[in-house]
Amino acid sequence: MGFRLILDSQPDMEVIGEAADGLQAVELAAKLRPDVVLADIRMPRLDGLEVTRRLAGPEAADPLRVVVVTTFDLDEYVHTALHNGACGFLLKRSGPALLVEAVRAAVAGDTMISPSITVRLLKHLQNPSRGRAPQPLEALTERETEIARLVAKGLTNAEIGTELFISPGTAKTHIANIQRKLDARNRVGIAAWVWDSGLVG
Repeated sequence: MGFRLILDSQPDMEVIGEAADGLQAVELAAKLRPDVVLADIRMPRLDGLEVTRRLAGPEAADPLRVVVVTTFDLDEYVHTALHNGACGFLLKRSGPALLVEAVRAAVAGDTMISPSITVRLLKHLQNPSRGRAPQPLEALTERETEIARLVAKGLTNAEIGTELFISPGTAKTHIANIQRKLDARNRVGIAAWVWDSGLVG
């Protein structure tokens, strides 16, 4: 109900179906063909990871975009969900703004992962032998470098705004400029560049 209220309040979004369990979710998704499916990990009859595999996995005949939303912050769930074709992994505590952002990212063919999870994944992936990060297409300003560091620490736009005394909208604009300069598809790409550049201790 909470998700419906958040999403239906967006002028460009409409909730077209709700499922009581995982099996019904798969059946409804096949019938309604939504742009994005939100799947909770803990669901009766079929869990969200299996729902994701059936709707978005390598064997799905006509894959859909699935964003997994959960209270369970476990690496095993994250890896399985992404392996099964999820184009987003959000913790419920991430808040409504990130939920809306994740749906928009999914529609655009992008991936959104909760910032705190992104930081942890990057720490696992960090490898000193990988070499330095590629040079940006255009040099980052001092402020952009500062914001890129905060993205790599897992801060949301609102948290970056609070930290730097700027509005979340201004933070978002800076992040869009950073993505363009780094040729990064999303925040994960920015964070990866920061880690590879050795800008985060």
